[in-house]
Amino acid sequence: MIQIDGLAEVVLNVRDASRAVAFYGDLLGLEKMTPEGQSGPIFFRAGQATNRIPSLLVLVPLSPETESFREPRTLHHLALAIPAAAFDEARATLTDAGVEVRDGKHPVLAVRTMYVTDPDGNEVELISPEPAS
Repeated sequence: MIQIDGLAEVVLNVRDASRAVAFYGDLLGLEKMTPEGQSGPIFFRAGQATNRIPSLLVLVPLSPETESFREPRTLHHLALAIPAAAFDEARATLTDAGVEVRDGKHPVLAVRTMYVTDPDGNEVELISPEPAS
């Protein structure tokens, strides 16, 4: 059996790179790792997979000629962990930005969850531990 230490990357195709960067970088606050002016995929740090490898969200810009995405999408959803103390503030930030926030219930973990849709129609879950009592 292979030992897996953590999730290293999730790669998403995007139609409009600047719109996707605004969503994941500006709105969700992920740290952009790709140097300014570098073309190709856009890398964001989304935590730490291992002590030496970050967890990455990678956006791959598609050409304008690429066919539109169709349902059902290959990716069901992407989940990003946030601190318990930041959950309510994250909801308010998203709502203030005009993003529809949908509540959810995790089927296995005792956590709080909310779902939003990114500019390319991908579902993004924000998952948080229950607040300390």
